[in-house]
Amino acid sequence: MACRESRGEYTKRMHRVLEYVDRHLDQPLELSELAGVANFSPFHFHRLFSAWMGETLGDYLRRRRLELAAMRLAAQPRLPVINVALSVGFGSSEAFTRAFKARFGSAPTRWRQHQARQRGNQRIPGRGTLDGSDRKPGQASSKPDQAPGSASSDDGTFHHALTEVPMKVKIIDRPAVRVAYLRHVGPYGQPLSAFWEQVVYPWLATNDLLDQPRYGISHDDPGITAPEKCRYDACVEAPASFVAAGATLMTTIPGGKYAATHFRGTPLEIGQTRSALLRDWLPSSGMQLDARPCFEYYPRDGQYDAGSGAFSCDIVIPVVPL
Repeated sequence: MACRESRGEYTKRMHRVLEYVDRHLDQPLELSELAGVANFSPFHFHRLFSAWMGETLGDYLRRRRLELAAMRLAAQPRLPVINVALSVGFGSSEAFTRAFKARFGSAPTRWRQHQARQRGNQRIPGRGTLDGSDRKPGQASSKPDQAPGSASSDDGTFHHALTEVPMKVKIIDRPAVRVAYLRHVGPYGQPLSAFWEQVVYPWLATNDLLDQPRYGISHDDPGITAPEKCRYDACVEAPASFVAAGATLMTTIPGGKYAATHFRGTPLEIGQTRSALLRDWLPSSGMQLDARPCFEYYPRDGQYDAGSGAFSCDIVIPVVPL
């Protein structure tokens, strides 16, 4: 029992660090600062992090900065490349371009053009970058230098005529909410359905949480992040009296302004709707994403059809003025 409790405490501390990193990627992140978040000695933290994550702290920070940058380049086609670079902690467009090219094989503007062309051609469920593509991380279906030309200015601003998919989107203000969650690390798609059915549902029943609103947080883009590293949190609102135990982790989904659209369909189709929200609605909205997580919201009266696998939820993204 003591061994499980000790491992659980390590897990909670490391999750605090990963959450802190994702919410502060626009700032310098020092080892001593992150060790303090985890409440570990700075002297040992680097080795502990490497052992836990399978990569050094420096490699992890570099990977997360570039992956988030790639997501923003694709989701916000009118946002200048330098703004994207600054938003993930790079001090200059030159340093960002070098690092991005080393990771993805092409410069940010060219990569963005190619992604826009790909997304414009992918109109069937299960094929968009944000909905479970089988492509290798950051890899396009043809070479970057073969991508069709699109207009872009020297400052990296990208102008591309996107075909918009009509959707009803509401701007809402949400309060901060305390949630309990279990994390899944691995490919999205069917494995997440199995995770909810085989792991999350029994956990909700055991903890008397079946009647509480639920949330699904996909932290990574499977077209950018390697599938085996993709993180997903199955969350449930936790009453004030709830005490986390075992593998249960706790966090707070930040409050503030969000854009939401209602979804009803299958797991293969939800990615297409999420992609359309980011690709079509967001660039014309006068809004942009910030560091808060995107999530699915499943209300108490949410619908689910066991026969077809169809379900309903709200797809919610954090927005601030452009």
